[in-house]
Amino acid sequence: MSSFEIQGGHRLKGEIIPQGAKNEALQILCAVLLTAEEITIHNIPDILDVNKLIELLAGMGVRVKKLAEGTYSFKADTVNLDFLETENFRKQAASLRGSVMILGPLLGRFGKGSIPKPGGDKIGRRRLDTHFIGLQKLGAEFDQDSIKHFTRVTAKELTGTYMLLDEASVTGTANVVMAAVLAKGDTTIFNAACEPYVVQLCKMLVRMGAVIDGIGSNLLKITGVQSLLGTEHTMLPDMIEIGSFIGLAAMTQSDITIKNVNYEALGIIPEVFRKLGIQIDRVGDDIHVPEQEHYEVESFMDGSIMTISDAPWPGFTPDLISVALVTAIQSKGSVLIHQKMFESRLFFVDKLIDMGAQIILCDPHRATVIGMDRANRLRGIRMVSPDIRAGVSLLIAALSAKGTSIIDNIDQIDRGYQNIDGRLNAIGAHIRRI
Repeated sequence: MSSFEIQGGHRLKGEIIPQGAKNEALQILCAVLLTAEEITIHNIPDILDVNKLIELLAGMGVRVKKLAEGTYSFKADTVNLDFLETENFRKQAASLRGSVMILGPLLGRFGKGSIPKPGGDKIGRRRLDTHFIGLQKLGAEFDQDSIKHFTRVTAKELTGTYMLLDEASVTGTANVVMAAVLAKGDTTIFNAACEPYVVQLCKMLVRMGAVIDGIGSNLLKITGVQSLLGTEHTMLPDMIEIGSFIGLAAMTQSDITIKNVNYEALGIIPEVFRKLGIQIDRVGDDIHVPEQEHYEVESFMDGSIMTISDAPWPGFTPDLISVALVTAIQSKGSVLIHQKMFESRLFFVDKLIDMGAQIILCDPHRATVIGMDRANRLRGIRMVSPDIRAGVSLLIAALSAKGTSIIDNIDQIDRGYQNIDGRLNAIGAHIRRI
């Protein structure tokens, strides 16, 4: 198991290019199963979770070709459905959460699919009801093996219907949409997730011949078609990585330009970091975060403490709550961080407290950060990365700390961040992979 050794206290300076969006990639890659024709995808991030999904698709018989760095072609004209019953499939699919999104395409195109209990971050309950109930409404039948934690899905014919999703799940919406585009008749999905990544998926499906109205809203209307064509698709830059770099620049008093961010797709992310007092300058389609000695948290108009909380899009993404919390450590003023969606995502704050941060963990969902305004620096310690977003947040803390830190279990970071040590070292960080 690899670790990072970080020499903290160095200011960074330079330009950095965000990787392709991890959360978009997992949806888009599953969508190649919807057609026998070739699909070419650009800006695919070279990260563990995405590479595992590409390997899973290849194991299923999808012909995969690497055309250039970050560009692959996929042709699912020889899908082997028998592979779904093998131990290799069970192990591969169980190792990442995104594998659940193969169900919709398999069900829509072949009338059957299966999936083991998917892996992913241990950040609390992550139920799959939205996926399963949505597919059931389209006509799927589920057979669950509770001993082997394996689910098989079949459908003689998928039929369009009206459904109200019980939560605005991004992956749940994607799964149901991918099944519905090949269902017979019309499907209406209310309370659909409307994140940019879902928008990207829907636009790609339309280029393939799907009929989808309401893209970008929480009300999608889909008219099923008999088959889909091939296409070409370019993924957005990763908004979570962009937000991570903004927080990194502030915490380490660095001057960083984040290139080609597709600013319009970032939603309120820049505004939330501005509420923490961080200066963010938009320069064309780049973001420049200048070196700041101090940054001060805003208060609400009545003078009460600022609260930063997550919410379904267009609210603040839960994947950046950990980064916002870490960034607040060296702000002037206090802030309440409210993570509503996952009850275990804030449990990494004990490590920040060991580093010297002033944080009160109120309950599993809320933490109050008392900003130190650089009066005291964090100190380097040895710690373990519990999940992707907490891992990069600990990395940000370590880069700002005095002395040496070691972060173990960095596979968790590598699952979501491409060559993060190499890219940050190129602009002045001191990170060694050991």
